[in-house]
Amino acid sequence: MKRLAALAVVFLPWSLKRWLLRRFWGYRIADGARIGLSYVFPGHLVMEEGARIGHLNVAIHLERMECGAHSIIERSNWITGHRLGGGHFGHRAGRDSALVLGAHAAITKQHIIDCTDKVEIGAFTTLAGYHSQIITHGIDVVDGRQDCKPIRIGAYCLVGTRVIVLGGAALPDRSVLAAGSVLNKAHGEEFAVYAGQPAVRVKGIAPEAAYFHRPQGFVD
Repeated sequence: MKRLAALAVVFLPWSLKRWLLRRFWGYRIADGARIGLSYVFPGHLVMEEGARIGHLNVAIHLERMECGAHSIIERSNWITGHRLGGGHFGHRAGRDSALVLGAHAAITKQHIIDCTDKVEIGAFTTLAGYHSQIITHGIDVVDGRQDCKPIRIGAYCLVGTRVIVLGGAALPDRSVLAAGSVLNKAHGEEFAVYAGQPAVRVKGIAPEAAYFHRPQGFVD
């Protein structure tokens, strides 16, 4: 019944939808935030001022979503997770099934984001292009069970089209992940381009590069 109610809410005018999401779902949505024609129903939702979720997105089965001020999730993205409890991932104490977007962060179109464990995308970072996969869970063949690890993409990063980012990976602040790359571990050197399958540092970037110092997320 609750799912049917949620589906009905999707098609309502925004002012009424926002009131219902605040009143009956307990979501914290700023007056200047907005959700389009999308099915977005995590356990907890925070949208700060100017945050926007566009049309045809789905966000379900995760404990929480936090969208920083002026962050954007464009359209046709699939965001899912695995709620706490149940038979899987019980060995992962402190698992956080969450998507956290920093201020002015952007997710463009047609990406898949698995938030079985925490996915953090830093402030002023863009998940660009199309058809990237951010996957926090998989099968541990040694122990014969499903496992998960968080993913962190730093602040002021540019993530190219059709990348794969796997559980436990980290992209440092002020860096670039080249198109088609597979990021499968944590890296630490800033001001660098990472590329390849698996991704490695291929060259440096000047710290004064304009992308790393812009005052707003949108790039002209």
